[in-house]
Amino acid sequence: MQFLVISSSPNIDGLTAACAQAALAGIRQSGSQAQEIRLNDLNIGMCEACGNGWGTCLNENRCQVLDDFQSLHALTLQADGIALITPVYWGEMSESAKAFTDRLRRCEANNRQGSRLAGKPVLVVAAAGGSGNGTVTCLLSMERWAQHVKARVFDLIAVNRWSRDYKLETIRAAALAMAAPPKESLED
Repeated sequence: MQFLVISSSPNIDGLTAACAQAALAGIRQSGSQAQEIRLNDLNIGMCEACGNGWGTCLNENRCQVLDDFQSLHALTLQADGIALITPVYWGEMSESAKAFTDRLRRCEANNRQGSRLAGKPVLVVAAAGGSGNGTVTCLLSMERWAQHVKARVFDLIAVNRWSRDYKLETIRAAALAMAAPPKESLED
């Protein structure tokens, strides 16, 4: 199985990067493959609300703004699951995460054949450095995004600099559980 760990911080040594490494470790521990995507290393601009507010995203389920979004969109469709990890900026996702998720939502949430992300497990992590505030509102917007694209929210994890040590273990364990082969249900 193949999973994506999408992180969206420009800081390669900070809390968000540590969270991404924990998710990668958990997925790999399950025996699955994991690929990290650092949104800040890509050229993904914001949605331009083309035409009358909808461009090719509405009828063709693809974005007509040409940049690195197209290749990442294809990777998300091929992945068996996604870990989306963002720093918390003013109670929201980072700008790079917001640009990516906004465009992905437009291409998938209105797909007349149904979202191609429907049922895919998504682990979302909001990492608040500094004050540690804003994780709840950030997770709320991330959960709403996942619901719009019909993904299955596997877990919502808030982490700050005071909870870092035990939450990194929580992220690793959640990623391991998300990527592990499904167990037989004990219920009939």
